[in-house]
Amino acid sequence: MKVKTLKNISFLALIWGFLSLGHAQQEAQFTQYMFNKLSYNPGYAGTSGSICLTGLYRDQWMGLTLDSPAGGESGVTPRDFLFTLDSPIPFLHGGIGATIIVDKVGYNSSYLLSMDYAYHVNWGSGVLSIGLEGGYNMLSINHSNLFGFDDMTGDPSNPTNSSNDPLLTGQEVKENLIDASFGLFYQEAGKFYAGVSMKNILAAKAKEMNFQNTRCIYFMGGYEYVLPAQPSIRILPSALIKTADFSVYQIDLSCLVEYDRSVWGGLSYRYQDAIAVLAGVNWKKMRLGFSYDFTVSDLGGISKPGRSKGSVEVYLRYCFNIVITPKPPSSYLNTRYLL
Repeated sequence: MKVKTLKNISFLALIWGFLSLGHAQQEAQFTQYMFNKLSYNPGYAGTSGSICLTGLYRDQWMGLTLDSPAGGESGVTPRDFLFTLDSPIPFLHGGIGATIIVDKVGYNSSYLLSMDYAYHVNWGSGVLSIGLEGGYNMLSINHSNLFGFDDMTGDPSNPTNSSNDPLLTGQEVKENLIDASFGLFYQEAGKFYAGVSMKNILAAKAKEMNFQNTRCIYFMGGYEYVLPAQPSIRILPSALIKTADFSVYQIDLSCLVEYDRSVWGGLSYRYQDAIAVLAGVNWKKMRLGFSYDFTVSDLGGISKPGRSKGSVEVYLRYCFNIVITPKPPSSYLNTRYLL
């Protein structure tokens, strides 16, 4: 019991250290980033020309678990839920958006709500968007589920979590952070898009939890190529580069092939982390996607117990427009009566 507990605590410390130091996981990570541009760049808000609702669920590094002091197992792997809404607002000369992200890692939870505004201006043959974002982040960690070296009774039927470690006292700690983001996004419809953004500009600090938001910079871009001999086939390469204060980098490279704008599939590679398979369908105003990541880092190993069995992601998007028909005039003026 003691050896197993030590292994679990060490493994949790390893995972948490990786998540804290590596930029990729302080901000929620998604393989289908090409369909989720708003959460990376506030300048995207309203650029699709439609009112769009997007939902994403990600279960990362499946298979990594941690024994709970209360018995059984408690998930330690990241699980992310995302919902975005954005719409063009003509009288504001741009668009607005909102994002909700729930990020759970072990006994740590993060709830993020952000609001976006993007100003659109015609530039060349495309549209340039300048976006601003304000974010409210609630962090929490449940100390009652954590245990230290002085908790090790050696009896699995009689666990305890009454540690004397001052860092593990109390039940649940919560802190609220307010931060801001900025982004530029340019696109030529049906050709390409490119964007750069900085998230967490204020680098807000959580004193009790000894946590600080990292300033994250995103570079993203994509291109659309229609096969001349087969106009129903589109090739859609894209890339996302992420860096935390230019000290930690992560690169995602993807390529999708879409047929008749109805079904699509492709591959994605995240440098030194994963190779992913993506597939999906478009049906009327709805888009449904699925991806599976094969972990290629040292965390992976489908045949090895306790290692990552990969990551699963499900994506759903619905876009629509509200058309207001002008009301016809109820009366007409005849010029003969105006003379």
